[in-house]
Amino acid sequence: MSSDDRLSGLTAREAVDRLTSQGGNELPRTGQRSIFRIAIGVLREPMLALLMAGGIAYLLLGSLTEALILLGFATFSIAVTIIQENRTEHVLETLRDLSAPRALVIRDGVRLRVAGREVVCDDLIVLEVGDRVAADAVLIEAADLQADESLLTGESLAVGKLATTGKVIDERRRPGGEGQPYVFSGSLIARGSGIARVIATGPNSEIGRIGQSLATLDTETPRLRRETTRIVAWCAVGGLLVALLVVLLFGLFRGSWIEAVLAGIAIGMSLLPEEFPVVLTVFLAMGAWRIGKVGVLTRRTAAIETLGSATILCTDKTGTLTENRMSVSDLWLPSGGARRMADDTAVPEDFRALLKVAALASAIEPTDAMDIALHSAQAAIAATDQPDMTLVHAFALRPELLAMSNIWEESGRLNVCAKGAPEAIAGLCHLSHEALAAMTAAVEAMAERGIRVLAVATATAPDRDWSHSQRGYDYALAGLIGLADPLRASVPDAIAQCRSAGIRVVMITGDYAATARSIATQAGIAKGDLLTGSDLEALDDAQLAARLKTVTVFARIMPEQKLRIVQAFKARGEIVAMTGDGVNDAPSLKAAHIGIAMGKRGTDVAREASAMVLLDDDFGAIVQSVRLGRRIYDNIRKAMAFIFAVHVPIAGLALLPLFFGLPILLGPIHIALLEMVIDPVCALVFEAEGEEADVMQHPPRDPNEALFSFPMIVWSVFQGGLAFGLLTGVFLLSMWSGMPTTEIRALTFFALVGEILALILVNRSFNASLGDALTRHNRALRYVVAAIVTVTALILTFPWAQGLLKFGSIGWSDMALAVGLGFALLLILEACKPVVRRVLAKKSPAMKPVLTAAL
Repeated sequence: MSSDDRLSGLTAREAVDRLTSQGGNELPRTGQRSIFRIAIGVLREPMLALLMAGGIAYLLLGSLTEALILLGFATFSIAVTIIQENRTEHVLETLRDLSAPRALVIRDGVRLRVAGREVVCDDLIVLEVGDRVAADAVLIEAADLQADESLLTGESLAVGKLATTGKVIDERRRPGGEGQPYVFSGSLIARGSGIARVIATGPNSEIGRIGQSLATLDTETPRLRRETTRIVAWCAVGGLLVALLVVLLFGLFRGSWIEAVLAGIAIGMSLLPEEFPVVLTVFLAMGAWRIGKVGVLTRRTAAIETLGSATILCTDKTGTLTENRMSVSDLWLPSGGARRMADDTAVPEDFRALLKVAALASAIEPTDAMDIALHSAQAAIAATDQPDMTLVHAFALRPELLAMSNIWEESGRLNVCAKGAPEAIAGLCHLSHEALAAMTAAVEAMAERGIRVLAVATATAPDRDWSHSQRGYDYALAGLIGLADPLRASVPDAIAQCRSAGIRVVMITGDYAATARSIATQAGIAKGDLLTGSDLEALDDAQLAARLKTVTVFARIMPEQKLRIVQAFKARGEIVAMTGDGVNDAPSLKAAHIGIAMGKRGTDVAREASAMVLLDDDFGAIVQSVRLGRRIYDNIRKAMAFIFAVHVPIAGLALLPLFFGLPILLGPIHIALLEMVIDPVCALVFEAEGEEADVMQHPPRDPNEALFSFPMIVWSVFQGGLAFGLLTGVFLLSMWSGMPTTEIRALTFFALVGEILALILVNRSFNASLGDALTRHNRALRYVVAAIVTVTALILTFPWAQGLLKFGSIGWSDMALAVGLGFALLLILEACKPVVRRVLAKKSPAMKPVLTAAL
């Protein structure tokens, strides 16, 4: 085949036929979820379905008020979830940037630009600086071509590419490494140009294979939802059985079946924990909003509940811990002088000269990461009056000589400035044995710190009769320049906070071991073993599990190995959070309990696989998310403990008259008012509670810890039982004194409201300080108290409201008794806190952190 035929490409007809038979060059992707699909998913939740079913049941029974209130709160819960998840989907859609890059192809011998999805196998694609490669391809022509494959490999430096020398395609081709003839879909051309023949598209490409592996990974059902669903189901079944029993006994012994049905409804409502799904939905939706304010998008609210129990944070290096850009870090002179650019002192003149030569040896309009870094460093220290210089000739980087030179004319003098691999520059300079040993020692010292080293040299051209190669000039070594991908400024503090919170940080990267170890040291990751991909390959699952205890850095890791590491941590019982931005991170992001992708630089595949997205790529936002996650989970526990406690006196007051033949105090409307108005509003008070001072000073909670733990239930039942006891005393004394039933109902109802407020104050404080319970800042509490006082005043003022609730008029002395009962409950429970905490902690030492939160 002639060269002309070889570069004519496919015909238009061949391209159309292959597109039809092979399909488009795009990754299988889940479509954006519509509002309807989101709504269907929400309605499948058993908790919300129970709310809707309960409302419909009450509607069929003729209790319109209760049905409307119940359905209203169910609708509100559904609306909050739909709005939050729909907003998330829209934000994700705006982040798509790699789905279908356009490509310049050669067809019928003509170059034309087509959509990336229209590229087919055997197409010839033209590659220029800045192009995003549309498909996996083999180079048939390459001129100083380098590709940035960091999104596939995790390596921050671009790698050099060479044109193929044969026709055999290596089926085991993998991204990364110098001198390969393959370019891969999703990588970026950082330098040079070339022409490549497409060998794999869509799901058959390297990026496609990674994407397909995601389909085999199932996301776990959130534990919080499982527990809440189970407790709601138990309470619903129990409440239904008790309600049926009440209806049966009431009808048989009292003879009024209509009142029996009303009593059954009241009992069922008092035992049905409608607030649990409301609290869970609202808290997680509000939590996603709060976390969004610190720059983290929550794709799945279930991740919020898991943040507080995360024990392992597996983080990528490039673009996550580092800025994914090169910068000059070290300078070395042949005289032995060395300098780190992090120093605040002024740069001496001899080091300035070294940087100037390096910049002059680079491209005038740099696109390569190292060239950009050299120009930036030189510009930062350059004098304002630069001499007039003209580039007159250049020698490009070649496979046989990894160095490049630019020849500049200045005042009639021809200055040759060269840079390249240290061994190449050493050969051009013909260094003596002593000079070569000194340079090698300096190179090795930098390499041990994970620094990429370039050597710089100068020469003088005698005339414009340019040599055929760079070897035709007499070079002198100017020095060495070390370049590194700098650590993000927020990372060391963020990792230190993770350590204080009991979260172990582990680096998993595709980069070299020395670089990984250096970055880990700078970041403050705890000292431990380093395990490379080749070492990992030789370990079976049992051996890997044993090594995980001591390894803190994994280097030269391939995508499937990242997934294996995450799964191995999970098998050990760890709660794993995984951060990353590249396509190579996507499988492990989805497999982790909490997948955290980068929003700005992250790939579309990574974001789709993650549960959370860092919108500003700020690693420090992870710590803020963990802090908020712990606060949200603690507040959920407070709200659940309160709801458990408040149900005891409500159910007790509904059952007490039935057992002792007394007048019924609370009907469906009263319980609906208490549970569907007061309880959910009070739950908002707990959602607004701030974090405790030591929220990041204690270890993660036990992953196996139940939300409805035995100590929490005991403490809640104790609170509710005490409240019920006080109310029973008031009720019986009122009956004994001959107070009318309507007045007893009003007095008991308002006393119950006072005790509900007391239970709020008791459960919002983690310590035994009464003053703290009363003075902790919470704007929502003020609004709740104001609303309750207003509603109470309206009921006492308007006779029609009293008639609706079947209340009699009570005096201010009775209201003072109701308020005093609430204060009495508050004082008794606050005094009991230290005693109860000590007793329960002795019975279950492992529950001490839980008890601190519960009490």
